[in-house]
Amino acid sequence: MGAEVALDRAMTDGRPLGEPWESTFEKFYFEHYARVVSVLFRLTSSRTEAEDLANEVFWKLYRRQSLPNPDGNVAGWVYRTATNLGIDVLRKNARRRKHEHEAARLADQSHSTTGPLDEVLRAEKRQTVRRALAELKPVQAQALILRASGFSYHEMAEALGVKRVSIGTLLLRAEQAFRKQYRARSGEEES
Repeated sequence: MGAEVALDRAMTDGRPLGEPWESTFEKFYFEHYARVVSVLFRLTSSRTEAEDLANEVFWKLYRRQSLPNPDGNVAGWVYRTATNLGIDVLRKNARRRKHEHEAARLADQSHSTTGPLDEVLRAEKRQTVRRALAELKPVQAQALILRASGFSYHEMAEALGVKRVSIGTLLLRAEQAFRKQYRARSGEEES
């Protein structure tokens, strides 16, 4: 309990610790790591994911070493951060499963009515799409690929290193550029 009190005091008052930060952090880490992993395991049902998230939580705490904490409850902050990260992972996994399920359903539907000619036409279309994407600015191609993969605007902004508010404009311009490139490669007329 001593490490938690020292951490609480350091984060609340912003005063230097009586012992080195690494030592205090290490004691706190060993006191709480197993329980944080346990909480995250209950949320995610994956030991590996729970351990990865727990490491992320403690890394965030380590980086905050002297930032003030208004409520002075470091353990509370750790568990709150852990559960928030766990819930974010659950939401992300639910979105991914939904998109995968929909893609599998569409693939099953399309395979049931395909013949050799359909397969050739689909392969040509995929090749045309790839060539059109290759002609776009890299950030535009990446934005379209991430969107097609089910990423949210927030996730896309993080992955591309742009502001979230600019994602809509980026996607719109990328779609316009893609249509132009696709039509040029497929011989379609502008509509």
